Amino acid sequence: MKWLGAGAVCVALLGFALTSCGKQPSTAELGGTAEAAAATYVAPGDTDEYYLFYSGGHSGNVYVAGVPSMRHISTIPVFAPYPATGYGFDEESKKMLGGFTWGDVHHPAISETKGDYDGRWLFVNDNANNRLARIDLRDFKTKQILGPMPNISGYHGGSFVTPNTEYVLAASRFSVPLPKGTVEPIESYATKYHGVVAGVKIDPTSGEMSVGFQILMPPFNFDLGDAGKGPSEGWAFWTCYNSERATGKLEVTSTQKDRDYIAAVNWKEAEKAVAAGKAKMISGVPVLDPKEVPGIVYFVPCSKSPHGVDVTPDGKYFIGSGKLQSITTAFNVEKMLTTIQNKDFTGNEDGIPVLNYDKVKDAEVNVGLGPLHTQFDNEGNAYTSLFVESAVAKWKLGTWEVLDKIPVTYNIGHLCAAEGDTVHPAGKYLVALNKLSHGRHLNVGPSQPECSQLINIGGEKMKLLYDAFTEPEPHYAQMIKADKLKPFEVYPKESNKNPNAIWDVKDASVVRSGNNVTVKLVAVRSSFEPNKIEVNKGDTVTIHITNIEQTTDELHGFGLLDYNINVVIDPGETKTIKFVADKPGVFAYYCTNFCSALHQEMQGYLLVK
Repeated sequence: MKWLGAGAVCVALLGFALTSCGKQPSTAELGGTAEAAAATYVAPGDTDEYYLFYSGGHSGNVYVAGVPSMRHISTIPVFAPYPATGYGFDEESKKMLGGFTWGDVHHPAISETKGDYDGRWLFVNDNANNRLARIDLRDFKTKQILGPMPNISGYHGGSFVTPNTEYVLAASRFSVPLPKGTVEPIESYATKYHGVVAGVKIDPTSGEMSVGFQILMPPFNFDLGDAGKGPSEGWAFWTCYNSERATGKLEVTSTQKDRDYIAAVNWKEAEKAVAAGKAKMISGVPVLDPKEVPGIVYFVPCSKSPHGVDVTPDGKYFIGSGKLQSITTAFNVEKMLTTIQNKDFTGNEDGIPVLNYDKVKDAEVNVGLGPLHTQFDNEGNAYTSLFVESAVAKWKLGTWEVLDKIPVTYNIGHLCAAEGDTVHPAGKYLVALNKLSHGRHLNVGPSQPECSQLINIGGEKMKLLYDAFTEPEPHYAQMIKADKLKPFEVYPKESNKNPNAIWDVKDASVVRSGNNVTVKLVAVRSSFEPNKIEVNKGDTVTIHITNIEQTTDELHGFGLLDYNINVVIDPGETKTIKFVADKPGVFAYYCTNFCSALHQEMQGYLLVK
């Protein structure tokens, strides 16, 4: 009932605002806006129903928001240093970053069990430097970065997961000569360059990632993917464009054919082939060549320049959308398997059979201009983003009838439905991830944010609820029911296994061994112990900092002046910084994260003699 009162206030405010501008609201306008306001209102102190994880593109981060409020809650640094949390400044995260200072985060994927989000991990791919990261959803922190992965060039075709998170999918966007380091003339692109599709193996207990299998592919540009489920479990699908094997001005040269392809990979057979020793080792990882290992991959023709391929919740269909045409195509998994069994092929690409399009497709759905990506609800409906038309089309699986369409602003890329990639989508909310906002916000100059719009899909007609604006640049998002996550807010003392952790100020120490100085330091309201560290110029200084607080939200920072160092240590956590004291003088260190009334007094001095 609480939102009813808020809704009434919203109606009153809306009426006042419109009347004060000299415009009388229509009944429909007033009612629709009040309904939207009430639907997205989360009262102070209350929490949202869903988490939304969306990619930060070339910021290298993942953003976390609540739905339906669309309020930004936190930023998870992944592929780039982030001073706000000290990520990339301590030894552990610096080692994970491996010297890279940026990444291009594209497609977050929540781990699954039996096809449903299980809330354990979030995987994200780096399109720029061919890496895959795993975020632990118990503390919302990046725990592993795998890569740069051998043979992958432009890791765009990920990080979609199989139904029990056996694998995270990966694929090359940019074909190159292999092994990497080889140079071949661009003129020989069609024959001497290669794409790769791959599966990154996930340890079911720890989430540890390792390269599982890779498959050598023609020099196409592999775009997006999805994993089969139900009757299609064991298969993985990727779209590809530029089946012309063209170079140069691709907007012309790669769009000559009426159809490109969806690659259908039997990953269980690929797994067996690697185990049977049928792979060649290229750059230290097993690579299967379809010419030598038939039956692991097939091409399904798809309308020109496809972007998304999305498997329906029941796993019976995969939906391919050609962004240069007005149709999206529903392919029937059962028909695909029959076509493979009957060897009803219409061509061959480097040893990979091309299936008969007419024998695999069930329907071409005329959804509108520029179809990209499709999500699903719990009523058997599909929702396809239309980039050119700036709209979302709702259509019915099975009857293939377009039921509704809603405009969005502007040029939508991906979209994300609540639990929309699972076998049990919620059918409540959908977020349109629009590429352009065109000033639907306070003017912030020429660098305008992207626009994410929340849409209610709970009824017969879609209803726009809310505009939100995001840092660059959300490519994709996933939305999970909030009660599936149980993150802890304090690292319990007994869980801290760091051998350099100390829990009492009496154990703080400064120990010299030759030119190496090791400090064990305690951070606790409102002081550091020790609060004085003396070293000699040229010493290598290692400081292990333990925040011994066991109270929620009592974070401490450690910023060292003039040495470009800042870390933030959460309650119960230990972090390590290491540097060479190459500047003589006296340098203050202080707590950078407000912690108490005496926060300003929480400081110490480094003396470099």
